[in-house]
Amino acid sequence: MRTVFCDDAISWLNNNHIVENCSLIASMPDISEFTNTSLNKWKEWFFETAKLVLDKTPENGVSIFFQSDIKVEGVWVDKSYIVQKAAEAVGSELLWHKIICRVTPGIATFGRPAYSHILCFSKNLRLKDLSKCTPDVIPDLGDKTWERGMGLEACLMIGKFLVEQTTTQTLIHPFCGQGSMLAVANAFGLNAIGIERSPKRADLARELSLSLKEKKFFKL
Repeated sequence: MRTVFCDDAISWLNNNHIVENCSLIASMPDISEFTNTSLNKWKEWFFETAKLVLDKTPENGVSIFFQSDIKVEGVWVDKSYIVQKAAEAVGSELLWHKIICRVTPGIATFGRPAYSHILCFSKNLRLKDLSKCTPDVIPDLGDKTWERGMGLEACLMIGKFLVEQTTTQTLIHPFCGQGSMLAVANAFGLNAIGIERSPKRADLARELSLSLKEKKFFKL
C-alpha cells in the first residue's frame, strides 16, 4: 500500500496519531527553500521539526534523517548536530550515523559538502547483533530521480535495515519529494505513506516504482 498526501508535512504530523508498527524518515528542507528567513529562524524551525518527527515515531520504531549540510556566508551548518540535539530533547537514542558520498572522495566541493548524513534514532529499540552491522561510509548515492533525491543506494540500505532489524510495517515519509524512499519501501514489502506539499511532486511520488532486480526506478 502507498498513500501520498498533498499537504504540509508539519500540519499532517500534528493532525494525525502515531501509526502502529511504523517508522519515519525525513529529509527536511534547508534554508534555500525558505523566503526571507534568517539562518537562526531556520535553525529553530529545523530543530522543532526534527523533534516533531521523533515524537511521532512509536517507541519501538525508528526515526531516520537524511540530511546534507550547508555553508551559509562562510559558516558550516551541521544538520546532524541539530537533529541530535532534537533527539536528546525528546529522549531518543542514536542507533547509527552513516555518511554517504555525494561526489567521489578526494574531490573538493564548495557550496555544499561532499557527503550527506544518515542518522537513525529510537526510544526503545536497541541494536545488539554485531553480525548485522553495515558500512558506516557509503561510497555512492546511486541513481536519483531528481536533484534533491536521496539516491537509490541510500534508500536500499534503509529499506534493508527496516525489514531485517525492526518490526516496521509502514514507513511514513514527510517531505517525501518524488517518492524514491516510498518506492523502495514498497519493493521491500512495506506499506508507505508520503506527505509532500508540491502537487507535481506528490503526483510523481504516487507513480514511481522500483525494480529491485535491475536497481532502477521507473514510473507505474
